[in-house]
Amino acid sequence: MQHTRIDPDTTREQIIAHAQEAATHGFNAAMVPASWLPEVVTELSGTGIEVASALDFPTVGVMTSAGKAAEAAEIARLGATQLDIGVQIGWLKSGRYDDFREDIAGVVRASGLPVKVMLELPLLTETERETAVELAIEAGASFLKNASSGQIETAHPASVRYLVDRARNGVQVKASGSIKTYRQALQ
Repeated sequence: MQHTRIDPDTTREQIIAHAQEAATHGFNAAMVPASWLPEVVTELSGTGIEVASALDFPTVGVMTSAGKAAEAAEIARLGATQLDIGVQIGWLKSGRYDDFREDIAGVVRASGLPVKVMLELPLLTETERETAVELAIEAGASFLKNASSGQIETAHPASVRYLVDRARNGVQVKASGSIKTYRQALQ
């Protein structure tokens, strides 16, 4: 489970407090904007807490593949240990499957990090969901995520189970979107 703070108006004091909360409460990772990576990496050094960031987010599918790969490499250079990425939903819906897969694979190659792919399941038909999962796995995704955040979908148990039933080859599932309580996490 990661502790997320991605608000655009976050101050240095708030981001440091966020990192400290992640360590105090034993989260797997602190998710922060790439612009705050140097501070958070320093703050969490030696704690065992990973540092995650995201790209092509919060509006997914707006970056070029080359831009995503370059930013992914920079995020890794700055010390992130996990990376969440938005996908090209429009390409998937247009049948540009090779481009969709290569967009993800380019980020995986450029960063060398575990990549969590935000699939935006509520925006997809059943056939598109199946295709997106297969292409993400082929591209080298480490994790499949139901959505990018609570803006698209809260973490409905059915969506999470859908991904769990399809994940294979060591690919894991990350539930995303407004999980605020222990009870919600158990569902």
